[in-house]
Amino acid sequence: MNKASYSPETSGSSYSHSNAMYIYTSAWKAIERPKNSSTTPTEVLVQNGVVTQISNDATLNMTVPQDGYILRTHGKAADYVKAHLTVGETVETSYHLRVKSTGSEVDPSNLQMMIGGHTILVNDGQKTSFSRSTTSIGGTRARTALGYSRDKRYAYVIAVEKNGNSVGVSLSELQTLMKDIGVWKGMNLDGGGSTTMVTRDLGDTTAGLTFNTEYGTEQRSVVNGVGVYTSAPKGTLKGFTIKGNKTLLIGQTGSYSFKGYDTYYNPFDTSNVQVTWKSSNPSVVSVSGGVVKGAKPGTATLTASSGSASATTKVTVLGADEISSLTAGSGTGSLTAGAKIAVPVTAKTKDGQSVSISSDALKWEFIGFKGSVKDNQLTVNTVDAGVKTGYAIGRYDGFSAVVFLSAGGASTNNWENFENVSYPVDFTSNVEGVTGTAAVVQGDGDHANSKVLELNYDMTNGSGKMYAYAQLNGTTGKTLEQAATSISIDVRGDKSLNWLRAELEDAQGKTAYIDLAKVIDWNGWKTINADMSGLNISYPAKLKRLYVVNVAEGQDERAKTGNIAFDNISFNTPGTVGTEGLKKGTAQMTIGQKSMTVNGTPTTIDAAPMTRNGSTYVPIKYVLDAFGGQAKWNAGDQRITIMRGGVLMDLTVGKKEVVLNGKRQSTDVAPIVLGGRTLVPLRLVSEQLGMAVKWEQETKTITLQS
Repeated sequence: MNKASYSPETSGSSYSHSNAMYIYTSAWKAIERPKNSSTTPTEVLVQNGVVTQISNDATLNMTVPQDGYILRTHGKAADYVKAHLTVGETVETSYHLRVKSTGSEVDPSNLQMMIGGHTILVNDGQKTSFSRSTTSIGGTRARTALGYSRDKRYAYVIAVEKNGNSVGVSLSELQTLMKDIGVWKGMNLDGGGSTTMVTRDLGDTTAGLTFNTEYGTEQRSVVNGVGVYTSAPKGTLKGFTIKGNKTLLIGQTGSYSFKGYDTYYNPFDTSNVQVTWKSSNPSVVSVSGGVVKGAKPGTATLTASSGSASATTKVTVLGADEISSLTAGSGTGSLTAGAKIAVPVTAKTKDGQSVSISSDALKWEFIGFKGSVKDNQLTVNTVDAGVKTGYAIGRYDGFSAVVFLSAGGASTNNWENFENVSYPVDFTSNVEGVTGTAAVVQGDGDHANSKVLELNYDMTNGSGKMYAYAQLNGTTGKTLEQAATSISIDVRGDKSLNWLRAELEDAQGKTAYIDLAKVIDWNGWKTINADMSGLNISYPAKLKRLYVVNVAEGQDERAKTGNIAFDNISFNTPGTVGTEGLKKGTAQMTIGQKSMTVNGTPTTIDAAPMTRNGSTYVPIKYVLDAFGGQAKWNAGDQRITIMRGGVLMDLTVGKKEVVLNGKRQSTDVAPIVLGGRTLVPLRLVSEQLGMAVKWEQETKTITLQS
């Protein structure tokens, strides 16, 4: 009765409703009875005990009326309906609730609560043997459990999520947790890939997700649920809470709300309450006219008060010292007048947070071209004469993000738009039971005027980790000639919650995988951008497959059938960014001597190399003069910025760290100032800039080769 589809454990069938008849009453609110329950059903509408409609081999497109029910039948049950029931015939139906183990009937009206579950975990306050097989829900995963205390004063609702911050727990670990917190009797409700808990925070009027699920904010479609609600009367104002930004950026305005709760911890209307805001450190977090704003790096306590009631929250303004990396878009682009490059800025903090920053909040400097940044977009206005490599440097509190622009490479736009495909496209899978099609077809929606690659898949007869591939050009793939740092592709999602990937093979025969989307959690067309910079691919490479993955764990969470499509594949291929104009050759310097030779030609330098504490220091200007590149000195921050090819490095006098292409790295040595000249650690800088360093101990000679 009113049964959702599920994966049978013991019947040997892939379908829960195979050869069976189910009753759906008006308590089932959806027009559609369960998906993937079995073959095409035959449905019978019974009203007031009389058959009023029979839909052979098709569903009834309706909700169940209050005065009747629908019989949903499959296989042998459908054959029975066709042989025995006709419209106008009287049907009697009776149903009872029976205990499976004893067969005795139970009066549902005598039950205070009933919920389906899996296995008993705790009995009499101790871990107990499982009441049913747990083979199908082993390992560490998301768990949901329910229990109560010995005196029955406390109910325990437990959710352990599997997501980016948690691997979940085993059943044994869940048992231990329940025993330790005081559960007298408890059961496992579920063993799926994710669980959903919603809570209403103090002062709030609505509930929200307690934590992200395995699929982000996507919640499971489940039949069973447990809710805890209050029936307390309205009380008097007891206190307040503050909701809002825990971290701010310099110059960012915070958004905060002031919420009240009563003596029963229910929400209290504060719409007529006058609130005063105050910062413990106005130089860090300023408050003016009720507007809270980050002023400089540091931490301040924000207090909201009204009469005798008050609440506080700590607010941290992020500075450069808290940042571990800063990226602007893909970090590459075309050095062409009129080029527009997306540069959404993301900062990663030392404690692992990822924070989006408006590119307008950064101070930008353009080298080799004139440009502008607005609304997360970099525009190249004009290119300086003779320049082959440009640098757009954006700084947040001095910490740099860089975009390298090359005249020798750009985006490989429309690398494949499927308009004139001359190679075969095939469907393949790793599992014999998985079927489907892959073909170039006319698009739909936003892509109705173009051709797209469509992938249909059906995994209902498969098992384990299942793949549905759209394979390009047989086993050969389509060739990508130039080195790529990212891929852009339009994808029509099916909200199946499956995993979307691409497979490449490089010039050495090595396979590389690109995660296009960990979860297909959308319907309709969407542009996906994925990073390729860390794949270490040798080019030319070949894109061989675009595919959907349904992993074995938690398959009841994800759809086994679906339909997705691809269009407008582009690669960001900066090619040999920054190598134009760089010089090859050999240079030599000697410790203590104000001269150097470049390719055998002597030249005078105004600062001699030196050694200190086992490290060699040189004036970097002359190294860059010899091999190409440039350096900029910022006296206020005591920072030297070195640019050569596809490398931008920030070094600060006295600091044993560098920021290399937007990433903070620790070092053993730091730049020094001597005689009014800034000297940098030779080996650290030169090796990062693509030069080989040789040291001759006897003559104290340094040889650099590029």
